[in-house]
Amino acid sequence: MAAILSLMVVMGFMMVGEWVSTRSRAYVPSVFITALLFLIGFWTIVPKNIVPAASFGTAFIQITQAVLLVHMGTLMDLKLLLKQWRAVVIALSGVVGTIILTMGIGRLFFNWHTIVASVPPLTGGLVAAFLMTAGLKAQHITALVAFPVAMFVMHSMLGYPLTAWMLKRESRRLLKNRQAVATVVTDDAETARATVNTAAQVPAGDVPTADASVRLPKFKIRAWHLPAAYDTSAFMLFKVAAVTGLAEGTAQLMHGVVNQYIVCLIFGVIAHQLGFLENAVLEKAGVFHWLMYGLLAYIFANLNIVKISMLSGILVPIVSLIVLGVLGMFIASSLLARPLGFSREMAFASALTALFGFPADYIVTHEVTEIMGTTPDEKQYLLDQMLPKMLVGGFATVSVASVVIASIFLKIL
Repeated sequence: MAAILSLMVVMGFMMVGEWVSTRSRAYVPSVFITALLFLIGFWTIVPKNIVPAASFGTAFIQITQAVLLVHMGTLMDLKLLLKQWRAVVIALSGVVGTIILTMGIGRLFFNWHTIVASVPPLTGGLVAAFLMTAGLKAQHITALVAFPVAMFVMHSMLGYPLTAWMLKRESRRLLKNRQAVATVVTDDAETARATVNTAAQVPAGDVPTADASVRLPKFKIRAWHLPAAYDTSAFMLFKVAAVTGLAEGTAQLMHGVVNQYIVCLIFGVIAHQLGFLENAVLEKAGVFHWLMYGLLAYIFANLNIVKISMLSGILVPIVSLIVLGVLGMFIASSLLARPLGFSREMAFASALTALFGFPADYIVTHEVTEIMGTTPDEKQYLLDQMLPKMLVGGFATVSVASVVIASIFLKIL
């Protein structure tokens, strides 16, 4: 009975957070509301061990952290990343700008351990927050455990509305340019009709035509397919477990030269590209949300050490580092915007994906296009122009860079 009640409370906090986020159209992040509920609960009547009592204990987390990173590898479309390489460069430059300002100027005001514990979640969201929290616990630096959680919760409060504002400005620019191009095309159409009438008098043999036999070579990796009746959730989970086991075994053979989480991510990418793992494999297996809720609950459980008297000591450095980090993103993305053919608004929005990643980048972009587009054609046009840049920016920062940064920062604590 106690386990069921604990699960009900934990999922209730998650539910309320999602409802508030939906009601506010994602301007109030769900993680902020959920964290606030956990914090108030721990200060009042909620037991401090409620998360492990709800089944999200040590064994669950040890499995979750590795398989989720393998899953993240299946979300990465290498062709899309290569096609949108400019967005990747800008997004990663934003991460570099964040690190430079927070580690540079921030060091003048805050101690080394506070900065190292707080910065990785600022450049990678949930995954980096989890890695830093687990690392701090493993090194018994319990006094700093609350900092990655606080950074993860707080930075989205600025990231969501700021990203939406940048995308709205970009939408206005795109629609204005589209309207201007449409006007030119209309004018040229009249000239084209006269040209066609004249060209109709030219013999067909004199008109150059494209060689239909010329085709660009295509490379396709054949996937391992089974009949639908056998391609079950258990089979998908078996494959994920097999890839995760190979990744962790490889990491052990390397004796920690490369962090095991990076190896899991790389193996996920390879297995996906070879066709062994499907796109978003854990979602297709029906367990992704359960694992994510468990990971979130584990992170929020660390708020049980936060007391009211500690808040000022946490909030001042966290808010200050967020401001410095976002300023670093803006400066770095602005410097590369024009050379890479981006507007400053689109470049900054791509860099800001480091604050939340998928699916928030997908949700915010869709909401903006629904507001700014007046016709289905305009909405689709805005999506085509902005969504790929936002998605690859989030994948490059949250899925790759954040894991690398967190693993490095854990070594320099």
